[in-house]
Amino acid sequence: MNKSLLSWGRYPYQPQTAHSVFWRGDIPRVIDRVAGPSFESSLAYGMGRSYGDSCLSVSNHVVLMQGMDKIVDADWHNGVLTAEAGLTFDQLIKIILPRGWFLPVTPGTCFVTLGGAVANDVHGKNHHSMGTIGRHVKQILLYRSQEGLVECSPQENQDLFAATIGGLGLSGIIVTVKIQLRQIKTSSITRIGRRFSCIDEFFALSSEYDKRHEYSVAWIDCLASGKQTGRGRYVVGDHSDRGELHLATNSQAGVPITPPFSLVNSISLRLFNSLYYHRQPVTEVRDSVDYSTFFYPLDSVLDWNRLYGKRGFQQYQCVIPEKDSREAIRALLSEIVSSRTGSFLAVLKTFGALTSPGLLSFPLPGVTLALDFPQKDGQNAKLFQRLDSIVHEVGGRLYPAKDAHMSAKHFKKAYPAWERIDAMRDPRLLSRFWRRVTSS
Repeated sequence: MNKSLLSWGRYPYQPQTAHSVFWRGDIPRVIDRVAGPSFESSLAYGMGRSYGDSCLSVSNHVVLMQGMDKIVDADWHNGVLTAEAGLTFDQLIKIILPRGWFLPVTPGTCFVTLGGAVANDVHGKNHHSMGTIGRHVKQILLYRSQEGLVECSPQENQDLFAATIGGLGLSGIIVTVKIQLRQIKTSSITRIGRRFSCIDEFFALSSEYDKRHEYSVAWIDCLASGKQTGRGRYVVGDHSDRGELHLATNSQAGVPITPPFSLVNSISLRLFNSLYYHRQPVTEVRDSVDYSTFFYPLDSVLDWNRLYGKRGFQQYQCVIPEKDSREAIRALLSEIVSSRTGSFLAVLKTFGALTSPGLLSFPLPGVTLALDFPQKDGQNAKLFQRLDSIVHEVGGRLYPAKDAHMSAKHFKKAYPAWERIDAMRDPRLLSRFWRRVTSS
C-alpha cells in the first residue's frame, strides 16, 4: 500500500493510501475491504491530476485504478474504442495515433486516466468546436457497491450516465469507457500565434479566430496593469493535412525535489511574464508543431507542481457567462494585480455553446480564466473571496476538478443539479470535496 498519494496541487495535504486493482473482479473485494466497517468510504484514484480535494477520499483510502489499463475492444474502421478506466491519455495516444485517430477532446496534460477524464468531463482548446469529452462518450460500465456492474449510456440508464459524466467519481467506480475518436491525417498541428496588448484585443481575436480554427487558447500576463491589463499571446491551431503519423519524441526535464519554499514569487513571476510576452517579437507567427508541443507543453517538465514548494498551490479556475465576460474578466485581473500575486500559468479561453450530457459539467458559454497561486493561507483566502464575489455576482462558477476552497453556498447556487448527483451517489464513495460543498 502506498500512503503518499496527493492531489496535484498538494493542498489540502491529505495523503491517500492506495489499494490497487488490476481486474474488474478486484473492485468488489477492494471496495468491501476499504469502504467497509474499517474506513467507511473510498474513491477511485487515477493519476491524481485533480488540483484540489475532489480526488481525495474522506477516509484517506482510495482505489488506485492505474493497473486497469487495457483495451477491451476497438473498431479501427469507425474509430470507436472501449478501454479500461485506468488507461492514460499518454498510453492511449501511443495506440491510436499510428492508426490515424486522436482524442476528440484533451486537457493540457496527457497524464490523466480515461476514467478521470470522464469523471471530470474535461474540456480542452477545442471546446468551442467539440465541447467536453462527455459529448463523445458512448457507454460507461460502472461498478456500484449495491448493484454490481451497471451499463449506462445516452440510451440506457440515462440518469446514471448524466450523473457519471462530470460526476467526480461519486456515482460508482468507472470500469470501462466506450468513446468515439476523431480521425487525423498527420500528427502535426498547424499553429498560429498572435500577440495582443490588452484584454479588448483578446476578445477581438477570439471573435475572429475561433470560428475558423478548431483549437484556441490564450496565455495572459496576469501582472500587467493599466492599458496593458490582460495583454498576452493568443494561439490557434488545426490538425495538419500533410505529413506523417509519428509519435512525439520530446525530451523531458524534471523537478527532482520539492523545495522548502515556493520558487514562484513576485520576482520570478514578473521576470517570466515579461520575457514570455516579448518572446514573440512580431505580431503573428505561423508554424507547424507536433501534437505534444501544442497540447501538452507542461508535460515536458515532470513534477512541475513541486516548484510551488512543500505547501503546494491552489488553482483558481472560473467561467464567466458571455454577456458579462469582458468586464468581469477585467475586474478579476485588476484584483489579482492589486494582490501582488499571480501565476506563471494564466490561461484565458472562450467556451462555446455545445452542452455536455453531464449534470455537473463545468463549462458554459462564456470565458474561462485559470491561474495558479502558491499556497499562502491568509493571502489566498482574502483574494479568493474577492474573486468569488465577482464570479458569482454575474452567474459564473468554479471548476470542481481544480478547486480547494469553494463554499457550499456558492457550489449549490452554481450547480443546482447537485442534489440529483447526491441522490445517485454510491453510498461507499465520498470525496473531501463533496463533503465540503454539500455539508451545510
